[in-house]
Amino acid sequence: MSVKLELYRVFKEVAEAGNITAAAQNLFISQSAVSQSVKQLESDLQTRLFARNSRGVSLTPDGKMLYEYVRSAMGLLETGEEKLSQSRQLQVGHLTIGASDTVTSQFLLPYLDSFHKQYPAIHIQIVSGRSHKVLGLLQSGKVDIAFASTPQEAASLETFPCLTTHSIFVAGAEYPCDFDHVYSLEEIAQFPLILLERKASSRLFLEKYFLQNGLHLHPEIELGARSLLVDLAAIGFGVAGVTEEFVHRELDSGRLRKLRTSFDIPARSVDLCVLRDVPLTSAAQRFSDFVRGSLHRG
Repeated sequence: MSVKLELYRVFKEVAEAGNITAAAQNLFISQSAVSQSVKQLESDLQTRLFARNSRGVSLTPDGKMLYEYVRSAMGLLETGEEKLSQSRQLQVGHLTIGASDTVTSQFLLPYLDSFHKQYPAIHIQIVSGRSHKVLGLLQSGKVDIAFASTPQEAASLETFPCLTTHSIFVAGAEYPCDFDHVYSLEEIAQFPLILLERKASSRLFLEKYFLQNGLHLHPEIELGARSLLVDLAAIGFGVAGVTEEFVHRELDSGRLRKLRTSFDIPARSVDLCVLRDVPLTSAAQRFSDFVRGSLHRG
């Protein structure tokens, strides 16, 4: 196909120049090479494309029909090359990121803001979902980058830790408990607990930790939204299991108070995840480098 593409380039130039000599000069090749290319294309297509006249050559009816298609195709190729160049320079492009609403609002927003200001022509789409969902979207190619808590067995992923998180238990400032008491695992499990729904990675991690210590969690309320979980805890519905890094504002304002515990739940990590063996788009690569560089400098 590459050989025939070059024949079409020569054909287009001859058609527009109307002269073999002029076409050869424009293409920086010999006249004989141009003539040979035209003969080769006519032989391949089994039709005459040019008729000779006193001023050079002119297109036959078949040549005129072919020329319209070749001109259009060459135009599309040139446009494609231009768009590719613009994409590499981030003058155009599309970036799709998978992340939970909480990770987006609590971590990603400043990076998205800075990146958009620096590369305003890049269209950014955020696909919302918990870790298991956005990792699935990444595996199926529906997002370029995912921000998620990465399972240890994810061999197909290349990950970069972005945010270390800690699980804690909180309650509203007026909740009837002793905030000076140091609570054990057994005591925490006896509270009316407010937890995220079972498919949330933070909930699964919390339950796994308690199970490893011989305890089952039986929450009184299960929710899909972190914001509602915080609201219910704040007005006294029970003790909520939350990610400390995502409730700093509520803790600082006194709306929520942290329960002291005799145990420390292992820290977790929110990672920037990409597919290990799949090249990133220019926009995705630049955003990945942007986040990594910012975290490294920080």
